[in-house]
Amino acid sequence: MEQVETIELIRTSQSWDGVELPDYPKGKPELVAMKYVFPAGKRLGWHHHDVMNYGVLVQGELTIVCQDGTEKTVHVGEAIVEMVGTIHHGENRGTEPAILYMFYLSQKDMPLSIQHPEIN
Repeated sequence: MEQVETIELIRTSQSWDGVELPDYPKGKPELVAMKYVFPAGKRLGWHHHDVMNYGVLVQGELTIVCQDGTEKTVHVGEAIVEMVGTIHHGENRGTEPAILYMFYLSQKDMPLSIQHPEIN
């Protein structure tokens, strides 16, 4: 009989840029799972997160760009731990849609991200 395979994708206390994650906030948690589909050539606007979040890219390629120009490209099957408090955006520089599943460790009424439309 074939066995169930388990593969740990990531275990860390740091975001992808090497910064330590903050302590959990006090209070009742709210866990949120999101699916993002980035069409080829599209990107999100500049934003930051006050809540910790991480995810797995299941299709395509996605580049995370920080306001200071630092970048990380995520490939299919890779896990990513987002930065907390750092302004950034994700963009699909590829030719096929990028699909990303993200998991947020939040609290009720906390926004998952804070938008920065003033940044071009």
